[in-house]
Amino acid sequence: MDREVLAAFLRGRRAQVRPSDVGLEAGRGRRTPGLRREEVARLAAISVDYYIRLEQARGPRPSRQVLSALARALRLSDDERAYLFNLVGASPSPPGPSRDVPPGIVRLLQRLDDTPAYVVDAKFDILAWNDMAAALVMDWSAVPPKERNAIRWLFVPPRELDAQHGRMALESVADLRAAAARYPDDDGIAALVGELTKASPYFAELWSKHEVQVRRGTRCAMVHPVVGPLELDIETLVIPERDQRLMMFTAAPGTPSHEALRLLRVVGVQDLTSSERR
Repeated sequence: MDREVLAAFLRGRRAQVRPSDVGLEAGRGRRTPGLRREEVARLAAISVDYYIRLEQARGPRPSRQVLSALARALRLSDDERAYLFNLVGASPSPPGPSRDVPPGIVRLLQRLDDTPAYVVDAKFDILAWNDMAAALVMDWSAVPPKERNAIRWLFVPPRELDAQHGRMALESVADLRAAAARYPDDDGIAALVGELTKASPYFAELWSKHEVQVRRGTRCAMVHPVVGPLELDIETLVIPERDQRLMMFTAAPGTPSHEALRLLRVVGVQDLTSSERR
């Protein structure tokens, strides 16, 4: 159990819960953002001293009962609750993210000949893709395997992100932290976090916030060098037995973006360089 990480997570979540969220009066002269330590202890039915020691990284390993009580007191989401339990080793740790894409998913990718789609693992390494995804984003077969990571593209090399990519960066880092808790012994995730922390001050800042949230469906806008502007929904199909996700880019029928995808199916990857599509 990493007591320092647990302490930082508890402090961060406590600061985000307002007294009114848990039925408490804020009162006058409150200087503490969020709840006070004694309020969390009272809500979780544990001693104030015990909770203080947890936040000071010197407490014992909490039991599952205490973890459940803290999750309720701090109003943790399902993702945050799972992260809390993983932090203290309350759930068995799998050996590492699987890179073996199920054959049925590979066949499904190829059948989606009008929909860009790819498969990522827990740390957003691109594992498999179809021709439409290569035409929309890049031809990953021309990229070294180490560089086929969707989170790395956001932070390396360091650059100023627009509003959309800033939101994606926030969500990606929160998702990566959840993965790091699920796979605490995985060298690949540790190496990725270490690399990005050194390469990007912005990543280091986001990582220090201890935000936790598994990414699900979202929406993106982009300008393709051949078919032009696109507004796409990114739908996510979870592959639970491998902890992988199938990401599909779709557009509503009859919209300009839908017509652009139809054109992209004809154009394919011809004459499109990786640098143009990034």
